[in-house]
Amino acid sequence: MSERKKNSPAVRFLEVTPGQAGQRIDNFLLQQLKGVPRSYVYRILRKGEVRVNKGRVKALYRLQAGDRVRIPPVRLPDSRPPVQAPRGVNQRLAHAIVYEDERLLVLNKPAGLAVHGGSGLSYGVIEALRQLRPEERELELVHRLDRETSGCLLISKRRSVLRTLHELMRRQGVDKRYLALLAGSWRKGSRVVELPLRKNSLRGGERLVRVDAEGKPAETRFKRVRRFRRATLVEAELITGRTHQIRVHGAAIGSPILGDPKYGDEAANRWARSLGLGRLFLHARRLEIAWPGEKRPLVVTAPLPEELEAFLEKLE
Repeated sequence: MSERKKNSPAVRFLEVTPGQAGQRIDNFLLQQLKGVPRSYVYRILRKGEVRVNKGRVKALYRLQAGDRVRIPPVRLPDSRPPVQAPRGVNQRLAHAIVYEDERLLVLNKPAGLAVHGGSGLSYGVIEALRQLRPEERELELVHRLDRETSGCLLISKRRSVLRTLHELMRRQGVDKRYLALLAGSWRKGSRVVELPLRKNSLRGGERLVRVDAEGKPAETRFKRVRRFRRATLVEAELITGRTHQIRVHGAAIGSPILGDPKYGDEAANRWARSLGLGRLFLHARRLEIAWPGEKRPLVVTAPLPEELEAFLEKLE
């Protein structure tokens, strides 16, 4: 037998353990196929090359203990060492932890850092954290933040905790609040936006989200915090958690987030840049988790970054 055939990948069959139950099949595959692009995982799911109990499943399928998963031949890039995040990034993350216990940790994620690698990025927050803490073998993202959004990012330390937190999110047991600076001066104190959203992939892989009657239900509650002559600082409460939800809902009502290159207003962004705003003004300020069996919710806050505080002072 040739060396090439001997080392060629083969079909694998895995049985889901109780500890793995509750995971979505796409996340399960990403763990099993370390180093394989996310786009490849979704492609083999769409083509039916992945089977669960001999049947096709969608990416949102949640595994059950005892499920038998067929994974097609995949040539993994094991021969190359994993990309190491720069030392400076690891140090920033080590100092960005705003809360930690035996179940989870919360980071005040810096703007400009993706939460995970992929789409041309060799590493993100989760890869850097795993590198920083090799003894923590089950670190997983609980949710995501856009690359240019700063603030509270929730990381689970155990798969059982990850399942619990995902279930809490489905039952609105995790309250997420953001601070956003919107273009225009609001007279009203609050506003509820209920507009369905739909993802659209453009040429080159860029993802855009649009208001679409055939999209998924989405609700954002905006509350005015401070009013300026040409802008309004608001607290945004996510009732649903769609991709780019706050950004798209703000733009849809004529008040896009300042500094947003994708959904923002060019003239408003130009004015904000002239005053020193060099990023998207969106910050995940607060998380409240109603943990099962506990009388008081866990509340974690992340202070507004210095550059955003300084910009607000200029507007004063």
